[in-house]
Amino acid sequence: MHPVLKLVSQRLALGILLLFSASVLIFVGTQILPGDVAQSILGQSATPEALANLRAELGLNDPPMTRYFNWLYAALHGDLGTALTNGQDIATSMGRRLGNTLFLAFWAAVISVPLAIFLGLLAVRYRDRWPDKLISGVTLASISIPEFLIGYLVVYFVAVKLGWFSSVAMINDGMSLLEKLNAIALPVFVLVLVVLAHMMRMTRAAILNVMQSAYIETAELKGLSSFNVIFRHAFPNAISPIVNVVMLNLAYLVVGVVVVEVVFVYPGMGQYLVDHVAKRDVPVVQACGLVFAGVYIGLNMIADIVSILANPRLRHPK
Repeated sequence: MHPVLKLVSQRLALGILLLFSASVLIFVGTQILPGDVAQSILGQSATPEALANLRAELGLNDPPMTRYFNWLYAALHGDLGTALTNGQDIATSMGRRLGNTLFLAFWAAVISVPLAIFLGLLAVRYRDRWPDKLISGVTLASISIPEFLIGYLVVYFVAVKLGWFSSVAMINDGMSLLEKLNAIALPVFVLVLVVLAHMMRMTRAAILNVMQSAYIETAELKGLSSFNVIFRHAFPNAISPIVNVVMLNLAYLVVGVVVVEVVFVYPGMGQYLVDHVAKRDVPVVQACGLVFAGVYIGLNMIADIVSILANPRLRHPK
């Protein structure tokens, strides 16, 4: 088998194994949560008979192994169950919320990825000079501050004091694209600050590593400009680690937006998860955890495959 096909197959198999392991952890984690699901649904005044009937109806009396495989089998067939608190189909409710989260993550990525690559190239071009130090200092400061604090500071100064944008990022299907972009401006700004530093510094480090190669010295001796050496010779050969860090941050934009969505009351997956954790709605928590795990593992798997395909030594073995 060709080395590339072999490595890609291994990554796919590892991704499936990791997703299965994540499903086990999610199920076990929700089962050991304190409290009683039936009690939280019926309230403290429920009779023992009513609680026993509801537990039997929800299958809570079945062995944990049976409940896990029933849940996994249904999830693999697209049935994520029904929310205990409102009786709504979880897949339908989650579909709308996931769409909102992807919309937010998309626009954050559209801004942060090109900006991070540009700043990384700029930092390499002016290495160890004031532009490099300024870019590194500002980005390090932004990544050092907790995102919830950045969010509240942005709300206070930009939304409350200046009144430029609303502090509540509410969107709906009846809004135009411009109205939606205006609504999500502040959470997008916070997310860009959070992920920008990591991508920029990895871009800078990857290009600087390539700049030590012999062919880069040859290009410089030929009299090529610094811009051509960096952009046309060093950057293409640093794509692999850059793609990896970009994919990791894209995964964070989808999976790690819980805090930002809560701060700005954004109707996405994070807010949906937090609302139902408070209500101890176990099927919703399990479904959200499984979707988040699938997105994170899937994007990391894509990053691995792209890195493999970008490696010429694997594409053209001797």
